[in-house]
Amino acid sequence: MYRLNLPPFQLKVTEAKGRRMVWDMLRRKYVALTPEEWVRQHFVHYLVEEKGFPAPLLMNETELKMGEKKLRCDTVLYDKTLKPRMIIEYKAPTIALTQHVFDQISVYNLLLKVDYLIVSNGLQHVCCKMDYSQQRYAFIDHIPSYDEL
Repeated sequence: MYRLNLPPFQLKVTEAKGRRMVWDMLRRKYVALTPEEWVRQHFVHYLVEEKGFPAPLLMNETELKMGEKKLRCDTVLYDKTLKPRMIIEYKAPTIALTQHVFDQISVYNLLLKVDYLIVSNGLQHVCCKMDYSQQRYAFIDHIPSYDEL
């Protein structure tokens, strides 16, 4: 697919009904291998294998409700009490990380109020730490390890 700015890992890929499918270790099932899914799978493995995130505290495709509208966060990190700590939004490598992408993740954060927001298209990764007492956020120059959170 695409060469990403993430460590490579061995994907489990299969074919079903004429579509390429990839194993999602968090959802424990095969899902359609889209460009966005390619980024998600690499990023999740990066968080678990390189950054020390516990896989049982990560959840893909978390559903949220805002009134009648249903939203889906790409990945959410929870703490051990199941309080959301981080939202991660993925885009295909061909999609620029624009203000629209940040607006999208900000809507999710209105409901979850996490400590960190990350957006990634697999080539560029942007992370910010929320500061609710000052009602602002600060971009940080790296993806923190789990121990840094």
